[in-house]
Amino acid sequence: MQHDSEVAIVGAGPVGTLLAILLGKQGKKITLIEKWPTIYDRPRAVTMDHEVARILATFGIDADNDAAIEYHDELYYWKNADLEDLQIVDWKSVSPSGWRVTYWFNQPELEARLHGIAAKIPAIKLLRGWEATELSDSAEGVSLSIQQTPEIVGDAGQKATVTAQYLIGCDGANSFVRDSIGIEVIDKGYFFDWLILDMVPQGDYKVSPAQWQLCDPNRPTTLVPGGPGRRRWEFMVKPGESSEEIAKPESAWRLLEPWGLNPDNATLERSAVYRFQARWAKQWRKGRCLIAGDAAHLMPPFAGEGMCAGFRDAVALSWRLNAVLDGLMDAAVLDSYESERIHHAKHYIDFSQELGRIICISDPDEAAERDRSMKAELAARNHEPISGDLVHLGSGVWCEDTPAAGELSTQGVVQFNGVRGRFDQVVGQGWIVLGIGTDPASVLQEYQHAVLNRLGGRTVMVCDSGDDSEVVDVEGTYKNWMKQTDACFVILRPDFYVAATAKDAADLVRRFDEVVAKLHLTQQG
Repeated sequence: MQHDSEVAIVGAGPVGTLLAILLGKQGKKITLIEKWPTIYDRPRAVTMDHEVARILATFGIDADNDAAIEYHDELYYWKNADLEDLQIVDWKSVSPSGWRVTYWFNQPELEARLHGIAAKIPAIKLLRGWEATELSDSAEGVSLSIQQTPEIVGDAGQKATVTAQYLIGCDGANSFVRDSIGIEVIDKGYFFDWLILDMVPQGDYKVSPAQWQLCDPNRPTTLVPGGPGRRRWEFMVKPGESSEEIAKPESAWRLLEPWGLNPDNATLERSAVYRFQARWAKQWRKGRCLIAGDAAHLMPPFAGEGMCAGFRDAVALSWRLNAVLDGLMDAAVLDSYESERIHHAKHYIDFSQELGRIICISDPDEAAERDRSMKAELAARNHEPISGDLVHLGSGVWCEDTPAAGELSTQGVVQFNGVRGRFDQVVGQGWIVLGIGTDPASVLQEYQHAVLNRLGGRTVMVCDSGDDSEVVDVEGTYKNWMKQTDACFVILRPDFYVAATAKDAADLVRRFDEVVAKLHLTQQG
């Protein structure tokens, strides 16, 4: 069967575009199909975590030094109606993965940046203003019927067919791809309506703290940055209130009065009521069709992980698809995309839901009891901020009985070939067997080197000191990480996750084989 593309992607939002870039940069022929003719010019997501910053850095987007992205070296506070601290979260430090814990951005600007990168990749064909209408999946490939979006061109729009080896649905919460292939959605029945106000204050408008949560039962409120020059307020819609009425500009301005904003000193970019939901798809793969992003999961925004989870989907899926399309791995490896990512996304769905359960309390007595409990817990730890936890992948391409495996890898500052910086940018990424003070190249067997070469991987030894030909652990990050992990070697995946750790040479040889066995390498591989 002849195909127009190797991969067709429905949905050119941030997740679909990122996936297209990750595949297109490896020479895969991609058709990216988007219903709307232009990038949606209103903010949606405004925050990203260190892992997304790490992903963007691979395309030269430096979140620490980018005019479209900002960070605040401040803690994140939860306060009650009396402005007493209930919880303090560390959002000011650098994460173990080498980037700051939290960044803020304007989504239309980020999408435009990603589309600019995609436009420079000849293998990516973008079809804007085209809507998917029908699909069929067979052992040979996927056929997708599309037509020009009726809302744009009317009923007389052109029709076409796109054929591909694989089809990915990155087409949002109401996913055409997901529904067309009959994937069931699990709904936790979590519904809260919140008014989202995106503002552009004029002049030198400051909010202190820059990022905080007001847990007032009369009106739970979130106050956060919205990217450089922007602010976001989120107000819970109370029972009995009309979503239509509260979203009107006059209602929005009344809610903003206590914060010193009015039509004379600020611009209201967006006023919209959103229903916060907790849902995930039961399957993420059916035959040659897969889903990612909001098509696969929806979570309340209280942890700020919705778009971040979609970016993780794209990276996890891309290295597998690239290998399958190269004939290196059997399509069975795609099953681990589903098993790993569902578990990971569900963690953040549950976590976000729990945060919302605490924040969205509107009963005064229940709120008072919450306040007493949280203040006591905060005092018991001397008001020390809490940090985020490490989230494991679900079962997949990693050795579950080795420390740190299934976690996002630590990243430190290194010096190599006269360049000092983060490991990813100085040394690179991909399949890497890392040794701390011991060269893994001298440990792996000849057949293992051959496999690593086919994977496009490499061995790297990190040293305490050395000349420009060696990778030097400038701040001792890797030495400390391995000490905590009780290991000498680490097997890193292309998505920055740890596939396995090993305590000695014999253990590395064994663990390498275990990881490779999970990759479903073809006979050629």
